[in-house]
Amino acid sequence: MRFAMDAKRKACETTSEEGEGKRVRCAPSKNLNGAFLHFPTAKEVYDHIRQITLPGGEFVVRNFVCVIENISPEASLVETELFPRGALEYYTAKNMGWDYTQEQCDMWQESKPPTIPSGDYREGMQAKIANVIDCLRTEPLSKRAVIPIPFNSEGSQAADWKDQGQNKCCRELHLYLEDGMLKCTGIVRMQNANIFVKNIHFFATLLQHVAKELDVELGEYTHWITNLCHDRSATCC
Repeated sequence: MRFAMDAKRKACETTSEEGEGKRVRCAPSKNLNGAFLHFPTAKEVYDHIRQITLPGGEFVVRNFVCVIENISPEASLVETELFPRGALEYYTAKNMGWDYTQEQCDMWQESKPPTIPSGDYREGMQAKIANVIDCLRTEPLSKRAVIPIPFNSEGSQAADWKDQGQNKCCRELHLYLEDGMLKCTGIVRMQNANIFVKNIHFFATLLQHVAKELDVELGEYTHWITNLCHDRSATCC
């Protein structure tokens, strides 16, 4: 296969040699994320953001943006003392809306009142995923393949900064086809460095699932964090 290119922009149409493969339609584009920090995998991002937030407490890094080149689920599984493999796989399954066992829940679920669903993205997630698959399958040039996360059952007009469950850390995942691959930009309101590994494994699994449904390769992921802190000791995370 080859990509049709011109001198000024990427035409992003995969052509086939001797009838092999299929055509992937993408909008002509110029992605400016080449100016951001690039990391091979989530492990290098985790090490970096832990380092730059070392002062801890209320110290915050603003507008941290990076690109993860390999966002496959296995490359994005970064085990830590707080989140070993079992915990990561449990939280990802839960947030994807997949089945999990009571044994897994008893072993890995954080102690938190059920009235404070912070970090729980599962409500409506299967419908949201189905929507972006339908969007990009029906119209590959679309800019509407978005997974919104902050509001589960009420609109943004009900925004309340005091409602921890409403103020999810991740706000939106923007999916798009580029270079014949599925790519994504994630917009994150608040990222605790030590919880990054839980978020990124979920995002990676979601993206791989969508890519498989669309029968395309999974490309790079751009991660935009407005507020980056070391851990949950910061106020109003």
